Amino acid sequence: MIKGIDHIELIVRDFEEYVEFLENLGFELLVRTDHHGASAELKPPGENQPIFEIHQATGEEVIGVNHIAFAVDDIEAADAALKEKGIATGGGPGYVEATGRTNINLRDPDGWRLQLVHAKRDMPPG
Repeated sequence: MIKGIDHIELIVRDFEEYVEFLENLGFELLVRTDHHGASAELKPPGENQPIFEIHQATGEEVIGVNHIAFAVDDIEAADAALKEKGIATGGGPGYVEATGRTNINLRDPDGWRLQLVHAKRDMPPG
């Protein structure tokens, strides 16, 4: 089902400062969107690296890792496999217009948020 890490979402204190920091380390800025107020996706140098999705801390969010997303080839098949294994999700696959992606949210046994995301990366609308 899982074919690798798709992205790691970080909640940060200062969005612009963090994006600039990663760019200065050699990360490539892939896209900025208004997802969660402001979002940026950056990729470290090298082949087959996971994307880091950066968001400004808002509301009750805390600074740190928000979730790790794993890429799957078929989101509907992944949803069916999770149901078959009795793994609870946040309601099945959901399309996120701001990112152009379809994903499934779930929690590990300790309550940490994980995500399965359709592996095909499309640019968000707009």
